[in-house]
Amino acid sequence: MQSKIIPRRELEFLLYEWLNVTALNQRERYAEHSRETFDAALDTCEQIATDLFATHNKKSDQNEPHFDGQTVHIIEEVGVALRAFRDAGLMAAGQDFELGGMQLPCVVEKAGFAYFTGANAATAAYPFLTIGNANTLMKCGTPEQIDLYAKPMLEGRYFGTMCLSEPQAGSSLSDIVTRAEPQADGSYRLTGNKMWISAGEHELSENIVHLVLAKVPDENGKLIPGVKGISLFIVPKFLVHADGSLGERNDVVLAGLNHKMGYRGTTNCLLNFGEGKFQPEGKAGAVGYLVGSLHKGLANMFHMMNEARIGVGLGAVMLGYTGYLHALDYARNRPQGRSALARDPSSPQLPIIQHTDVKRMLLAQKSYVEGGLALNLYCARLVDEERSGSDAQARADALLLLDILTPVAKSWPSQWCLEANNLAIQVHGGYGYTREYNVEQFYRDNRLNPIHEGTHGIQGLDLLGRKVIMQEGAAMRLLAGEIQQTINRAAPQEALTSYAQALSAVLQRMAYVTQRMYGSDDVNLILANASIYLEAFGHMVVAWIWLEQALLAIDKEAQHNADFYAGKLQACKYFYHYELPKVHAQLDLLANLDATTLEMQDAWF
Repeated sequence: MQSKIIPRRELEFLLYEWLNVTALNQRERYAEHSRETFDAALDTCEQIATDLFATHNKKSDQNEPHFDGQTVHIIEEVGVALRAFRDAGLMAAGQDFELGGMQLPCVVEKAGFAYFTGANAATAAYPFLTIGNANTLMKCGTPEQIDLYAKPMLEGRYFGTMCLSEPQAGSSLSDIVTRAEPQADGSYRLTGNKMWISAGEHELSENIVHLVLAKVPDENGKLIPGVKGISLFIVPKFLVHADGSLGERNDVVLAGLNHKMGYRGTTNCLLNFGEGKFQPEGKAGAVGYLVGSLHKGLANMFHMMNEARIGVGLGAVMLGYTGYLHALDYARNRPQGRSALARDPSSPQLPIIQHTDVKRMLLAQKSYVEGGLALNLYCARLVDEERSGSDAQARADALLLLDILTPVAKSWPSQWCLEANNLAIQVHGGYGYTREYNVEQFYRDNRLNPIHEGTHGIQGLDLLGRKVIMQEGAAMRLLAGEIQQTINRAAPQEALTSYAQALSAVLQRMAYVTQRMYGSDDVNLILANASIYLEAFGHMVVAWIWLEQALLAIDKEAQHNADFYAGKLQACKYFYHYELPKVHAQLDLLANLDATTLEMQDAWF
């Protein structure tokens, strides 16, 4: 029976036929791997995700964590699943052999991890946040911090979080007020509050390692305004002795759990630092340790944030993907109605998949989720190129492409794979709105992703306000060059010529409109419609990704498994006929530097 998380055939197409991941085995870092070892890793992920994660997805949603004032209680199946994940060595799947890792390419690691977010996004949040935390310390921490905190996380003994937002600041990190007072022994004492901290308190691990953004006061005891004063600190739930043994409880206290519409199985916390309930070493304040340089906290935390943004995009894809597969199965098995030409009311009803509008909804979902998955795995493949590329230029180009694609990889699936979930509910009809069917939960879970790790608005500002103009437009030119190469390959293919022409037109207009917008000297006007720019840019990128897939499919359609490749071509056709044309209206709006939203006044609402 086909998986309702993700078809293995889809992963094989993307990994082995399109991204050619086995070519990585020619590089020293991945030389001990082969397709067999990659497949074995995927098999392990699929089995654990199917048997232990998916099986309690609905139960954890209906029995969310609760706090009795002392302890957070979580259903036992979560711990069972996480221990299996840990025991399989997956916490360190991408790490060096010397660290007990599998040294898997990032693209294979992310393909395997896709099973878990599709099976149970809430439970998957615990290890994936931990892996991001550990990766940040591996890049920015001292050898001692790596030994005491990162390695236990990679072993699955400790779990980790990222603590950025505060109740009064939200996404405006320049306004955080958590203080870090330096101590004589080189440590710091933190006081303040952090809000929306996923996995911030639980009993699932021996320790919880919080990575916390805070400000160190100047010589006058004042906090430096803006982001320049932000530093990054390790603040463990339990202090850790030099020999790795656990010490006393740190002054980090759960003030309460937030109750979100989705991801209900993940504890989401308001944490108080330095409340005084616990006073390690007889002194108030949570003990913290500086990571990296003073006042470089945001840059260091961005290692985790950028990884998390791509992770959010992949999670959004997978919630959309599993919703699509559930809708597809329902449509194939639900008889209802007859053909418009059927005159006999006693004739057998049709499975609803034979109704054109249902096919439209399913095809839209397919175009969104398969396009989004391909985009995110392409970004993961760029990580591998940046780490192990054959020369410095190849590595630099990969990093530049990753920079400009990160806001798209996060936001585009968060918008359009959520729309896939919306359509999955519609395919189910009235049943889709009931808790007896899974698709309503997938929608609720996925609705969090447009906000996770930076809203659409923030990603739009990042793309238009920084990424497309950085290094005098170098990233934009590099991406345009990659897209143009695909256009050049597709143009001679008769079945793809019109798509190549359509994408070329959008690519040229995107460059023109970007230049026109920056012809204005009014920054507020340039950025007023940054979210529209992000959406148009994202559609252009996914159209490119679909054309890449179509080039492979058209070569192989006549071979075995013709239906698979025909489906790829039809989804590409849908995206070019139904989705890409929307971009032109958005580009018209942007080219005109429309000020409708900018000029709107509070009193007019």
